[in-house]
Amino acid sequence: MATLVRHGANRIVIYSEDHRPSHVHVVGPEHAAVFLLNCNGDPLSHGPVEIRENHGFKGKDLVPIVALIEANLEKLCAEWRRVHGDY
Repeated sequence: MATLVRHGANRIVIYSEDHRPSHVHVVGPEHAAVFLLNCNGDPLSHGPVEIRENHGFKGKDLVPIVALIEANLEKLCAEWRRVHGDY
């Protein structure tokens, strides 16, 4: 697991021994969430980002995290592909 992006005390990570579909884990000191990336073969049409699981984040706290994931979506999908192969 490598931290790809940070947001305050939260880290956005992709686990190397994880399963499909493409997704990231947002790990904080007391909270965690999983977001589907919906990566595909065309970098211009990745997304939309969807929340799959939320363990303790308040809705308002997820808004800037989603924006950060969306802003880094191409990078995150490229890393998913590097670690896990084709989508």
